[in-house]
Amino acid sequence: MARVHIPALLREATGGAEWVETGGATVREVVADLESRYPDLRGRLLKGTAVAIDGEICAMGLAERVEPDSEVQFVSAIAGGNG
Repeated sequence: MARVHIPALLREATGGAEWVETGGATVREVVADLESRYPDLRGRLLKGTAVAIDGEICAMGLAERVEPDSEVQFVSAIAGGNG
């Protein structure tokens, strides 16, 4: 099962767990599994975040493949710079 890092601001929804093991062959399936197990995450995981699998930002979004031994992280989007 893939390991998913839960951002600090969302850990109350997982009972404080920093890492959660989950099933799913794509990011979409991983998110669906997490939201079904932790209803308080519903609609919050992807809001303002990018998804990284094994340290690489996903180019294919929700369709990105997740291997059983992958680590998945939801990375907060950072804005800034000169406009």
